[in-house]
Amino acid sequence: MTLKDEIIRGTAWDGGLRVFAARTTALVSELQRRQDTFPTATAALGRTATAAAMMGFMLKGQEKLTVQVKGDGPIGQIVVDANADGQVRGYVDHPHVHVPSNSQGKLDVAGVVGRTGQLHVTKDLGLKDPYRGSVPIISGEIAEDFTLYFAESEQTPSAVGLGVLVETDNSVLHAGGFIVQVMPGLPEERLVRLEQAISAMPHVTALLDQGETPEGVLRFLVGDDLTIHQTLEPVFQCYCSRERFERALITIGKRELRSLIDEDGQAETHCHFCNEKYLFDGEELEALYRLADRD
Repeated sequence: MTLKDEIIRGTAWDGGLRVFAARTTALVSELQRRQDTFPTATAALGRTATAAAMMGFMLKGQEKLTVQVKGDGPIGQIVVDANADGQVRGYVDHPHVHVPSNSQGKLDVAGVVGRTGQLHVTKDLGLKDPYRGSVPIISGEIAEDFTLYFAESEQTPSAVGLGVLVETDNSVLHAGGFIVQVMPGLPEERLVRLEQAISAMPHVTALLDQGETPEGVLRFLVGDDLTIHQTLEPVFQCYCSRERFERALITIGKRELRSLIDEDGQAETHCHFCNEKYLFDGEELEALYRLADRD
């Protein structure tokens, strides 16, 4: 039986920890299908999307965020959008990138992301200006980079674990992760206990492969003193539409539109996030040209 994707949010150790865990196998599978990513690119995109999905669950209402991982590796940029409703979309610049396994025999995510660059998080919280936080990439393995982001940009000491297990046929077998955040006042002995638990914990995809749930993943870290407050199913959702691309074509101006009409007689637009294509013929472009002419 295929288990549904799930994100859980809770607290542990008398409120000393704020905890999140996710199973994102179906979400990452859909991203892989739409982007046609090769295995290492799938792992990089899937880890980023899993982290973004959990971060979206930290938001509320109409709030949303965008994560950008801009490393110096061959995959180029990774971009993921997520919101408080669990809707996620994402892409990579170069999906057909794959490199040999690393020294541990695992997918070399850092090898495609790069080990230098920037991790950016932009949050639209409904205020006049969005919140922006950036940290340097310190490993390219994604989880460690998000750990640094939480510590430096949000001043919240956190442990982040992310994993994507890809089959030899490019399909996604398991994907998921966790975020454990230390609240002010946590006793030192409990912090040491948490660090020991993280060190001894199996990889998150190994736990998922054994049939563990997101709650079970968290119990490996915090034991039975765990309270689940809310669950959410993350799903792929793109917001592109023909109407959006019509508006985008109008904004390029009548000179560019006339060039498209006279030279190509049509225009094909493409959404990076879902790979949908929208074709506009000459007659449709003429109508858009007239609208642009009035603006």
